[in-house]
Amino acid sequence: MNQIDKLQSVLSHLKECFIGKNEIIDLLGISLIAKENAFLLGPPGTAKSAIIRLLASCVEGGKNFEYLLTRFTEPNEIFGPFDIHKLKEGELVTNTEGMMPEASLVFLDEIFNANSAILNSLLMALNERIFRRGKETKKLPALMFVGASNILPEDEALNALLDRFLIRIKCDYVDPDHLEEVLLAGWKLEMRAETARPSIIPQELIELQKQCKAVDLSPIRKQYVDLVHNLRNTGIKVSDRRAVKIQNLIAASAVFCNRKEATLSDLWVLKYIWDTEEQIEILAGIIDSIIEKDPSPQAHPQALYNKTPNAEELAKEINLLKGKWEQGGLSFEEQNIVKDKLRYLQTRCSWIKSQEHKQHIQSEIEVLWHSILQTI
Repeated sequence: MNQIDKLQSVLSHLKECFIGKNEIIDLLGISLIAKENAFLLGPPGTAKSAIIRLLASCVEGGKNFEYLLTRFTEPNEIFGPFDIHKLKEGELVTNTEGMMPEASLVFLDEIFNANSAILNSLLMALNERIFRRGKETKKLPALMFVGASNILPEDEALNALLDRFLIRIKCDYVDPDHLEEVLLAGWKLEMRAETARPSIIPQELIELQKQCKAVDLSPIRKQYVDLVHNLRNTGIKVSDRRAVKIQNLIAASAVFCNRKEATLSDLWVLKYIWDTEEQIEILAGIIDSIIEKDPSPQAHPQALYNKTPNAEELAKEINLLKGKWEQGGLSFEEQNIVKDKLRYLQTRCSWIKSQEHKQHIQSEIEVLWHSILQTI
């Protein structure tokens, strides 16, 4: 079994244990191959910690570091205390045994509680995989950092922290229709804690990360450049640095599919580079309209997973936007959000199977656009 088969086996095991979490698990797989960090946004009880723990347990021989940050967390709790013996000799050396600088997988829960005492060291660790303390500099073996929070940051200093996580994943409660499956899978997981599970070693993941760097991106580079320009014009910030790093995610999607070159479908990963929750739907609309044109049979499963829209739900969302617009008093930014959401709903509308429902919703959208244009 080669490295990618082993990773796919591990991810399949996680999907069996966590029903309805395929999207999150696949994105963690992409993050591992790309050697990029992932951020999970969602309320307590959505299995964020449990998924990371099980994934870490499948990385055989690797060390896992997990910590819940508070406003009072000190650097020693994350990076390790100073070595007492060395301190007596006048040297400031950190004892990193069992701490973050030695971990293969790092999970930092409630990461936006990070205070100024640990922020700079944390930013460097996330961005450069380096731990620096005084004269001490240490290369980190971390394959991936995962951060989690219930909320997005408002503080500018903490926005820099969010920026270090290239992939952003929204974690919600599982659909009520799947609750029975969730309960059964959860019970099985409790019962088989000590049973054998598929595994992969850190060196094999490092090999996949090397393969990622060798992927040929030239077949999609022009479309990618056009897409970045389009996103910037839509108001979604894609800095030059992020645009460069997103290429790692595109290449990771190709590696996952056992390909040595990227196809248009690999652009699906760009649905997860949002800065705000409002951008999630906007990105999905833009990216889905591009990747659906790719006829490649070797596309990543998540690229093929286009949810058929529910006509009734779309109609409700249009009515909400209509009510918000007619209420008035919207700021310029809020007006743009309404327009962007309406454009997204217009794109989704084209995928409705029932011609009658499609025509009805299209007419509702046209009426709202007419109202918006008259106001402007």
